[in-house]
This record gives sequence, C-alpha cells and structure tokens, in this order.
Amino acid sequence: MSERETKLETRARRFAAVAHERVGQVRKYTGEPYIVHPAAVVAIVRLVDHTESMLAAAWLHDTVEDTDVELSDIEREFGGKVASLVYWLTDVSRPEDGNRAQRKALDRAHLAQAPMPAQTVKLADLIDNSRSIFRHDPNFARVYLREKRQLLEVMQGGDRLLRAEAFRLIEDFERFEGPLDQRTA
Repeated sequence: MSERETKLETRARRFAAVAHERVGQVRKYTGEPYIVHPAAVVAIVRLVDHTESMLAAAWLHDTVEDTDVELSDIEREFGGKVASLVYWLTDVSRPEDGNRAQRKALDRAHLAQAPMPAQTVKLADLIDNSRSIFRHDPNFARVYLREKRQLLEVMQGGDRLLRAEAFRLIEDFERFEGPLDQRTA
C-alpha cells in the first residue's frame, strides 16, 4: 500500500486484480495483466480533484463489465457510493440491443446522465484507452475515437482538465491521421 493509498482503495485494487486475473483478462495489445489499465486510470484521476470513492471506482470500473463480478458484489464489499460510481461506469448495452452504433448510443445516453465524479473517472478511462489504441491500433482508433468524440459531446460533467486532455488526444490523432469525420466505420 502506498502512502497515498487508503484502505478502501487498497481493497478495491486487490479485488479488481483478483477479478480480472480470475477470468484470465489481459490487455489486448500488450498481453500485460489487465490491472495495469485500472492502475493507469487511478493515476490519471489522482491528477485532479477526487475522492476516495472515485479512486476505488477507478480500480473497479471494468469489473462488472468484464468479469463475473456483479454490482451487488461491489455494493456489499465497498458500499453504496462506490457501487453507484461503478454502475455509471458500466456499459448498459447488451449484444441484443443492436449493432455497435446502437449499443454505443445507449451507453452514451447512460453516461450523459452520470454524476460528475463518475464522468471524471470515465474521462480518465477514455484517456488511457485512447493512448493505448492510438499507439497500438491506428485502424481501430478511427472508429474508437469517433465514438469517444460523440461521448465527450454529451458528457458535460467531468473534470474540465481531463475533458480537455481527451479532446486533445482526438485532435492529435486527427492531425496525424486526418479528420475522423471523413472516415467510414
């Protein structure tokens, strides 16, 4: 446990690491243990105004979506505040909800309603994922970053510095690869 890490955060870090490891999840492009992504999200959230619950949620933000963990498990282990943030950070769409564009529209509508702390964690998640995808998969980055621009347009409540950084990443990609709106998905 680092000096800055609280007991709640330590428990969340350990819980997330075990949950992702239990299902054999690794980072897509690097094969690293998946927990490196939540760790990067936590590091970004630490750069702005945050709470202990936000840091715990940053560790846990993909557990309900990507592992066998249920939201009720998060609430039981970490309380209502953290569970609420994880709820807002979890995609609500399912494969049966339609094609990728339809599913992403449902997830955007969900995140547009999320409270500021959840949107701040989501911005950190978007920043870390964008950096990775931009570096490792420029072809998919075209689709991904277009979707993230649409998300940023409806997510108005997150930290303004992280929001600006997220837009900067998209603009940097466009500067090197050309405007996203001229590409086909």
